[in-house]
Amino acid sequence: MLDVGKWPIFALCPQEELKLIRQASVLGSTGNEALYVTRNDEVFALGSNCSGCLGIGDLQSTVEPRRLDILCGEKITCLSYGSGPHVIAATSDGEVYTWGHNAYGQLGNGTTSHCFVPCQISTNLINKIVTEVACGSHHTMVLTSDGEGYTWGYNNSGQVGSGSIANQPIPRRVTGCLQNKIAVNIACGQMCSMAVVEIYVWGYNGNGQLGLGNSGNQPTPCRIAALEGIRVQRVACGYAHTLVLTDEGRLYAWGANSYGQLGTGNRSSQSYTVPITVDKDRIIEIAACHTTHTSAAKTQSSQVYMWGQCRGQSITLRFLTHVTCTDDVFACFATPAVTWRLLSVEADYHLTVAQSIKKEFDNPDNADLRFLVDGKYIHVHKVLLKIRCEHFQSVLNNNNDEIIEISEFSYPVYRAFLEYLYTDSIRLPPEDAIGNWKQHNHLEKLMLNFTILQL
Repeated sequence: MLDVGKWPIFALCPQEELKLIRQASVLGSTGNEALYVTRNDEVFALGSNCSGCLGIGDLQSTVEPRRLDILCGEKITCLSYGSGPHVIAATSDGEVYTWGHNAYGQLGNGTTSHCFVPCQISTNLINKIVTEVACGSHHTMVLTSDGEGYTWGYNNSGQVGSGSIANQPIPRRVTGCLQNKIAVNIACGQMCSMAVVEIYVWGYNGNGQLGLGNSGNQPTPCRIAALEGIRVQRVACGYAHTLVLTDEGRLYAWGANSYGQLGTGNRSSQSYTVPITVDKDRIIEIAACHTTHTSAAKTQSSQVYMWGQCRGQSITLRFLTHVTCTDDVFACFATPAVTWRLLSVEADYHLTVAQSIKKEFDNPDNADLRFLVDGKYIHVHKVLLKIRCEHFQSVLNNNNDEIIEISEFSYPVYRAFLEYLYTDSIRLPPEDAIGNWKQHNHLEKLMLNFTILQL
């Protein structure tokens, strides 16, 4: 179980309060602000409150946690922050809230005025379900359930991918090469953006962080040719470097390397993709954060490595740590001590059976089957599919394949169908499900029925 007390900002909280925390995020360029969610879905904030990033309605610092009434009960699923700082959060319903610094329109509300309380953003996102959020220094990106990326904010280096360098005060879909692509993951560096389709990159490239083999900025999405044919699963961005994890558990890195954050054994920056080996073990998770020069990875054998900036030192080769998760790397070694994602503090033994099963959807750690749809993998468990769905009882009996390719359905529809079997809920706009319906097809009829049940 994660211990939020490892982050210095939480030393201000009494132990009784720490025991109630279910989710947490340590923000900003100093690690002096924090937001957390309690077990009953109340949201609190504390810290120095630069630019109103705590969302408490004013600019006052506070060592006493203050409640964010607007977000209480909203069930936050993901959160990210920029260097301003500004903050973006998405809820289980796919709604988006932003607050904090806004001089470049990074809050997406059409203005450049700072916002001291969370404000829901709906422009161009109506009927869209946001599943992932990411912030650069002063720009913002979200991913929707149908695989579309939307960006807004500062654009001096093309980081919003619009083709110009004009700032963008409201969300707009990233098109160009991504027009007909389905993204499954996004990430932002300080002034660049990335989407996993294969992998497309855009924005600032002065340190080669786009991996294109040069240092020229890229105002629209561009595919990394060096990774053609390689199935990318996740991308993570540091301040000016990039990590990529493939479906086979291999790691690639590129970009700035002044602290050894690429893990190549030296401090020479790289504008081309470089394969990084971690003791020949399969990597299942990578981590980086755009406010640090630190990298981390977790292997299939649960070993956690770090490299890059480490409390003022430069670690140029992968260092085997004593910690058990990549989150702890950023609490113990990174400067500042921040979080690279929204922390989930809930211990497994506190989860219900339903919650435990929900956590395992599309989790590659112990899945025994992968569906390949639109070139992307979905990780599942045969026994659960057979228990939950009559269709899979016949399909999977006596089937020892580890990969099943699906060609008749789109990735969002098939993923939503499988997710329903784990969660009993649909994360798919009804028009997408109905639009993919085909007569006499058992699976599509199931998908349609599941969607109607949710209306």
